Amino acid sequence: MKSKTQSKEFLFGADIEWEEVAPKLKRQVMGFDDKIMLVKVDFKAGGIGQMHEHHHSQVTYVESGEFDMTIGDAVHTLRAGDSFYVPPHVLHGCVCVQDGVLIDVFSPLREDFLAQ
Repeated sequence: MKSKTQSKEFLFGADIEWEEVAPKLKRQVMGFDDKIMLVKVDFKAGGIGQMHEHHHSQVTYVESGEFDMTIGDAVHTLRAGDSFYVPPHVLHGCVCVQDGVLIDVFSPLREDFLAQ
């Protein structure tokens, strides 16, 4: 069971449940404290990360797949090895073109991801 303020020091992917968050989209919270959070997001082709904004800074690494990523008014196709940064309160979202995984880092942590 994860605490509201800090995860365990060692986390093993096989032991972390996936949370279904939308059709063709699930996530695992991989580690956090009150200042930072790492989240693994698995997309199937056609999955949509709805346009949204939040007060967190976000950096994301594209582990695999292909995504059409929108940040503000800019749209770019990102593939494995690419990354992006989203400043606080900037509208952003993506469409998965080819099955893939995104590794999101948020600062501070996304408290809404811990509410269950």
